[in-house]
Amino acid sequence: MKKVFTPIFSRPVFKVISLIFLGLFASFIYLGFIASVVPGKGLSLTPAGQVRVKVLPGSNVASTAKQLSSQGIQVSNITMQIVARGLFQGKKLKAGVYDFSPGSSLATILFKMGRGDSIKLSVTLVEGWTFKQFRAAIDVQVDLKKETKGLSAKQILAKLDAKEVHPEGLFFPDTYVYEPGDSDLTIYQKAYKSMQIRLNDAWQIRASDSPVKSPYDLLKLASIVEKETGHPDDRGLVSAVFNNRLKLGMKLQTDPTIIYGLGDSFDGNIRKKDLLRDGPYNTYTRYGLPPTPIAMPGKDALIAAAKPFNSKALYFVAKGDGRSAFSESLVAHNEAVKKYQLSNASTK
Repeated sequence: MKKVFTPIFSRPVFKVISLIFLGLFASFIYLGFIASVVPGKGLSLTPAGQVRVKVLPGSNVASTAKQLSSQGIQVSNITMQIVARGLFQGKKLKAGVYDFSPGSSLATILFKMGRGDSIKLSVTLVEGWTFKQFRAAIDVQVDLKKETKGLSAKQILAKLDAKEVHPEGLFFPDTYVYEPGDSDLTIYQKAYKSMQIRLNDAWQIRASDSPVKSPYDLLKLASIVEKETGHPDDRGLVSAVFNNRLKLGMKLQTDPTIIYGLGDSFDGNIRKKDLLRDGPYNTYTRYGLPPTPIAMPGKDALIAAAKPFNSKALYFVAKGDGRSAFSESLVAHNEAVKKYQLSNASTK
């Protein structure tokens, strides 16, 4: 009797298996790319009409599925496991805060999380700002968790383990990125740590004959240089003036310290009585640096304070165009004042 060979591909068992795999593949396509897992109703939306969810650091596929489900995303652990691994995203998922459009598929969610395309916000702290301005900029960030609300400046410093007792000048002006729901304390921590690094870098390169005796004093001087510099090209000479005055034991006589000392009472004008009224920030009546910085100095001001230009200048006056005129003697300075300020005033 002749045996007839039946190819495996034509056997009923294989056909059944093929149908099963085809069904699984179709289910995979449906679950991953067609079925919506982000409901359009029942969840609070962002102003842009998005559903916002947060996934914690260290999450695996299972814990991610649990977190998404608890926040309203309609996905089970088994579905998440199948689709995430089928799309080769299981080991790529990244923590963060994500926005998804209502009606989004699981594949859309997984690819977005695999790219780490999370929500990134930022707050910019400007060079020359005071701590009060710095704090106000953080307080208006609606997506930051306000853990410092109601805390005094000293209490904030305590949470940062800062050794300083006054907050002024301790935070580096820069743009800081955060995710919605982050604590506002993280911005303070980043800015404080960044200033410590920048200040130490400047301290290491200070001039050998620098009159500044400590990093904190360098920070004070840098804050004055920051506030007194009207044009970047003048920064090194501005620093030279104050370094030279400190070396000679001259009073610094700088208006920004007066303004800082006046606080909220400053109305835009410095009067003679303000210059004569003694106080810790009056560098017209007191010698040396003020008791604290008066603002947040940037990197360039820190470097300039540590390494000023080689100049014997002791005075400078605004020329009216953003630049300053520098003089080595009082006689030359008075001539510059007459030329740039008195003449300009008479033409107005």
